[in-house]
Amino acid sequence: MRPTAPLMLLAATVVAAGTLTACGSGSGSDTDTVKVAFIKDTNSKVTVRDDYVRLVARQFEKDHPGKKVRLIPIQASENDYYTKIQQMMRSPRTAPDVVYEDTFLVNSDITAGLLRPLDTHLRTWDDWRQFEPAAKAAARGQDGRTYGVPDGTDTRGLWFNKKIFKKAGLPADWRPRTWDEVLDAARTVKRKVPGVIPLNVFTGKGAGEAAVMQGFEMLLYGTGEHQLYDPGAKKWVTGTRGFRDSLTFLDTVYKERLGPDVSDALSPNIQTNVAAELLPEEKLAIDLDGSWLGQQWQKTGGGNPWPEWSSTLGQAPFPTQHGDPPGKVSLAGGWTWSVPRKAQRPELAWELIETFQSKPNALEWCVRGAQIAVRKDVAADPRYRTSVPGIGFFTGLVGVSRYRPALPEYPRVAAAIGEAMEAVTADDASPDKAAADYDSTLKSLVGGRTVAKP
Repeated sequence: MRPTAPLMLLAATVVAAGTLTACGSGSGSDTDTVKVAFIKDTNSKVTVRDDYVRLVARQFEKDHPGKKVRLIPIQASENDYYTKIQQMMRSPRTAPDVVYEDTFLVNSDITAGLLRPLDTHLRTWDDWRQFEPAAKAAARGQDGRTYGVPDGTDTRGLWFNKKIFKKAGLPADWRPRTWDEVLDAARTVKRKVPGVIPLNVFTGKGAGEAAVMQGFEMLLYGTGEHQLYDPGAKKWVTGTRGFRDSLTFLDTVYKERLGPDVSDALSPNIQTNVAAELLPEEKLAIDLDGSWLGQQWQKTGGGNPWPEWSSTLGQAPFPTQHGDPPGKVSLAGGWTWSVPRKAQRPELAWELIETFQSKPNALEWCVRGAQIAVRKDVAADPRYRTSVPGIGFFTGLVGVSRYRPALPEYPRVAAAIGEAMEAVTADDASPDKAAADYDSTLKSLVGGRTVAKP
């Protein structure tokens, strides 16, 4: 561990699949140093988040003489990152004071006793009134208390290469109305533009929530109401045709060789490969992905600067299965800055979160990170509204965006969905068999709290 006056950087990296390195030593007795853990992009060239966190840390140190910020960037796939921070938060010796939490993990980490509520601070923080209600809800536990401050949200849709589409005879203003139209476009690309991957839909266990949320659930949520969880019955759903049809869509993509090679599709590095290579090198025609992709191609901090991306790539909403209202689907996610229950400096941690989410810094992150603003004053700022090409399109999807069930058992359910996706993609199981296996596993994961739907 080497100081860089005065900011100190402690690297914690996942160096092999399933193997996590130690994240530092010491008892955490330095009362003037606040430790912050956050995810680092698996592409080392992408430093957008690192640069922003350093910027805020230096500002905090300047505004708090005698205080220091120790950064703990964790370079890992998302699944490995989740595992790492949960390990760290279990001990006062290793727990950071501030941790960057994916909102889908908040309730499971609350149940595990890993996070502390922030309500006493939020009640007297004037800026909290600027946050959208949906953003506040994303960090709220089932006990009604709030365990994090969100720094932005995101939506999902289709990115497509207009140059490849022109070669294939497809329109530059492509707007598919059904799943079949998405597949038909991919088949047209395969037939008319050989050597190009027609369609990427993240799948399997390796990509984690990228596969489950922006792959499978983007499909599932377009097949009907309450296909995953029934909030009225407070039960998880089994036996739906929508679940089987979503797996069948994936089966079609990979059986017809419309997607990446199966070994590449199931790799934990597929997200990095898509953003750093396949899209900028114009080897991929259609990508079902997130609103943040533009950050990857920025001149400063982007992993692969690509000035032409805004004119080369188009965006289209992902359609519902048969075009039923509202006609398009998106899921919204996001991350929060939280304080572990075993943090040694919780008061200093809160002051750092306030600095992260001041209006100027929140605006800075939304601009740098291609984030969709969750503060009303940031959303109204002219700099935000003109920050990244396509931000208007993806912000427009917020109104139709759905959210994952904010329940403690969701991460376990998501893992089971990933297994079903992988079984179909690898041709180890038919969609019907994978769905049946999921139903069986689901019942044990949620203590039998399931309801069967056709």
